[in-house]
Amino acid sequence: MKIYLDEDLASRQLAGVLTGAGHDVEGPVRIGRLGDSDPVQLAHAIRESRIMLTRNSNDFEELHDLILASGGHHPGILVVRRENNPRRDMRPQGIARAIARMEASALVFENNVHIVNHWR
Repeated sequence: MKIYLDEDLASRQLAGVLTGAGHDVEGPVRIGRLGDSDPVQLAHAIRESRIMLTRNSNDFEELHDLILASGGHHPGILVVRRENNPRRDMRPQGIARAIARMEASALVFENNVHIVNHWR
């Protein structure tokens, strides 16, 4: 899977775990987009046919709605939500396992927003 890490999730550790799991991972630091707005980040992911992986559910759900309402499309948006208890927040290995479960289920990613936490 081609994944674009949003700035709020971009870390060497997560990128390394996802790459080790066989994914093609890109993030804003590597391509010089650090600090760019969410619409700019998502537009890049769309142009590169990469699924967006983010913690920012509100903004990306709104962008998803805007894209579909205007007749557009996107490769998919995956959201990792913070839990009420920080000890339950998903860590890189857990994120990679959940994404593997999502892929194995034949889930449709294109033009959808999915919550990664539901696939623990």
